Amino acid sequence: MNEQRAILRSSNVVTVDSLAEDLRAIGVRAGDTLIVHSSLSRIGWVCGGPVAVVQALMETITPQGNLVMPTHTGDYSEPSKWMKPPVPESWWETIRKTMPAFDPKVTPTRGMGAIPECFRTFAGVLRSDHPALSFAAWGKDAEFIVTDHSLEFGLGERSPLARVYDLDGKVLLLGVSYDSNTSFHLAENRVPNPPLAWEGAPVLENGVRVWKKYREIAFDTDRFDELGEAFEASPGRPVTNGRIGVAASKLFRQRDGVDFAVEWLKDNPAGREEY
Repeated sequence: MNEQRAILRSSNVVTVDSLAEDLRAIGVRAGDTLIVHSSLSRIGWVCGGPVAVVQALMETITPQGNLVMPTHTGDYSEPSKWMKPPVPESWWETIRKTMPAFDPKVTPTRGMGAIPECFRTFAGVLRSDHPALSFAAWGKDAEFIVTDHSLEFGLGERSPLARVYDLDGKVLLLGVSYDSNTSFHLAENRVPNPPLAWEGAPVLENGVRVWKKYREIAFDTDRFDELGEAFEASPGRPVTNGRIGVAASKLFRQRDGVDFAVEWLKDNPAGREEY
């Protein structure tokens, strides 16, 4: 059904070459560090599917740049918090005891879409080892981006998001809205005294699988669209809007977005309780 909708919204076949042309038109350049959030179905009917999209991104950025995507695994988390769908309480302890340890080479993404799931399998792509919040990277600084990803505060200062910030990277929202922009979570980590939560996941410690509890901030993705609209309306026109295939897309410097978000979040506190 998704493929039928993609065909109906497409006036032409979307190809590697046409995608690369659209990427350059919106402002993606050779040598860029680019973190991509995407929806394949929004692009239109793509000849080659997610493989073609990844190839177009790599061709445009070139190996002198860096391509980064979130490869999160939301099911590698504390089962008592699962809501989509929830599981019976009587299952929780069994899940904690038996879920296989996260393996960056084989553990599939969950809910991230076809493009990042495809990207993580490409030759030369490296993946960080956070059980729930991993990122994959390809390019000249890929190892720098994914290495030393902290278990605690996994979207904070010791995360691939912060390394993209260090490299003055760009964010591409390819057919998705600001609620998919994980870089705003880096801003949440930079606001003083964020509300905290406890998480858990199966990891390997000294070669032994254990269920590890760790601290995390209490994310508030529900406000990201409002935050993004305020950012886009801020002085200097920080966001470039365009079409990739038929997907409405946005490109901006990650530093601009994160720095704006830190101040916005300070001025608009959520008022949540620690739990």
